[in-house]
This record gives sequence, structure tokens and C-alpha cells, in this order.
Amino acid sequence: MKFKSGEVRVIDSSSFKISTTIAAAIVTVRPGGMRELHWHPNADEWQYFITGEGQMTLFNTGPKAVSQNFRAGDIGYVPKNLGHYIRNTGNTDLVYLEVFRSSYFADISLSDWLAHTPPALVGQHFNIDPALIAQLPRNKPLVMPV
Repeated sequence: MKFKSGEVRVIDSSSFKISTTIAAAIVTVRPGGMRELHWHPNADEWQYFITGEGQMTLFNTGPKAVSQNFRAGDIGYVPKNLGHYIRNTGNTDLVYLEVFRSSYFADISLSDWLAHTPPALVGQHFNIDPALIAQLPRNKPLVMPV
């Protein structure tokens, strides 16, 4: 899947039938871009940073968040269901590998989730105008401008 700010290439059992215990994605985030806030409902995520520089912010239950900087050669880890995003903090492409112990790749992006929840419900809970909710991308942009 290609986007203006980068791309995500997935390999799992849907395209590689023998892959019954591992799924992966190569993610490229261009300068000024970010891997949108998302979470994985089916597995923990291991990351290997191949090129570039980035920063991941991870959200845990309660008001807990932590940010960590990564460069080529670093390894990251995100427990299943924890929200996180990764932004490119350098001036070259950030490329990293996401690996999951699962037969399939699955993620839920925040904008996609909010865009497909009744606007009145989202507006009431977050105290925002439903017109703003209508502007959320409905095409699940995995990589987007910051």
C-alpha cells in the first residue's frame, strides 16, 4: 500500500500460504511523515529499524505514554493492543520491519476507527464537532504527513 508519505508492504498467509506462524511488514516513512496511531489486536509487534531515524510513542493503559528514539540497527517492541505511532525524525527515509507471531497482519488505525464510529457518539465522547469527524480519512492511510 503506497501513500504520499510512505508505504507498507505486508507478507502473511494471505499472500504466502506457508506463512502460518509469522506475518511481517516493511514500512517506509518519508521525511515529515508518520506511521499513523494504530494498534495490533492479534499479536505483539517486534520492529527492526533498517535505515533512517525515528521516534515511537507508545500508549499504555491509564495516562501513561512513553517516547523512544530509534536508528538503523535498533530493535523495538510493542505489546499487543497498545496504541503507538512512529514518526520520521530524520531527513532520509525511515525503513523498518514489523514482525508478528501470527498467520495474518492486522492493525486498527485511530482515524479509521473514529471515521467508522457514529459521528454523534465520537463528538459527544471527545467533545468535538461532528463536522471535524467527517473530515477524518476513511481510507485507512497507514502512513501520513505529520
